[in-house]
Amino acid sequence: MQKTIERIAGDSEGTIYEFPVFRFDGTDGTAASAYLQAALHAGELPGVVAIDALMPMLAKAEAEGRIRGAITVVPWANPIGRAQYHFGEHQGRFHLGTRTNFNRAFPLLAAPDLKLLPDTSLGGADQRLKSRLLELSLGRDVVLDLHCDDEGLVYLYIHTSLWPAMADCAAAMGADAVVLWSEDSTGTFEGASIMPYQNVPANVSRFDRRAVTTVEYRGMLDVDSALAASDAKGLYRLLATRGVLQDPSVPKAGDFTGAVVPLENIDMMPSPKAGAILYDVKPGDRVAKGDRLATIVHAPGEPGGRTEVFAPQSGFILTRRSRRIIRAGEDLLKLAGDRKSGDARSGTLED
Repeated sequence: MQKTIERIAGDSEGTIYEFPVFRFDGTDGTAASAYLQAALHAGELPGVVAIDALMPMLAKAEAEGRIRGAITVVPWANPIGRAQYHFGEHQGRFHLGTRTNFNRAFPLLAAPDLKLLPDTSLGGADQRLKSRLLELSLGRDVVLDLHCDDEGLVYLYIHTSLWPAMADCAAAMGADAVVLWSEDSTGTFEGASIMPYQNVPANVSRFDRRAVTTVEYRGMLDVDSALAASDAKGLYRLLATRGVLQDPSVPKAGDFTGAVVPLENIDMMPSPKAGAILYDVKPGDRVAKGDRLATIVHAPGEPGGRTEVFAPQSGFILTRRSRRIIRAGEDLLKLAGDRKSGDARSGTLED
């Protein structure tokens, strides 16, 4: 294993952001390669501790000569967001200078060619970081971007061009659900990792071995040793399943038995009032159209001071907010519906 330190120039003299990169050299140049990163939204830590639990497993595989394809691991992908605090509260989702989501505005290249990356010397530090992360991952067959939601199930975002070929990956990781998407105009990391391969020859795109996904590891508070160990085993199984490493003790991934939902079926459920949330449902619950999902207490103790929110269609609860205070128009939860949502916002990769 080789450790290097990446340095991203800040936006003022004397400011430099650093993050470590770990590389494992493979023994077979024809084997599938992999790139794993966590905490692109810097406060989302389940993926960080999963990688921490995975690293000894990779070190053991390397020592025994079982790593076939090259592996690059970035446990802390966002040093800029990691350093952002406002009045004591960590702010790792948006760059405070540009107000841009750290999982937006990645370069969407027409082909997997590093020469197409934009010149970021006159751009901001966040753009330099995004360009460098894409550069580190470009060309890898397996690309995993580890995130988490507020409170939720384990689910994967997967581009339609990679499904159902990636069903083995979803099964290996023990995902509860897969959300399929097809268009990305906002430049998510996942979109930037898959779009360069859409219009190139088959020998370059290699969709028979490509696996690219945004992994949502439950919720922000699901950071503990047992879950980290379980998630690390899932990552390891995926790498073994895709031939990045060898391990005869790892059983072949079974069939994926979780839910598969088009992104267009997701109802985000904006709150009609500002106030306190009383949830009637939790992630994983199945609901029918018309079931009460939550009550908003917006005028406590007053007649008519509670507003109920009902399911617009049948489906299951994918995620909900971790904080119980909400403003009008903010999203209460993600309802994975049985049919297409009536909310046009569901048509974008919103994480």
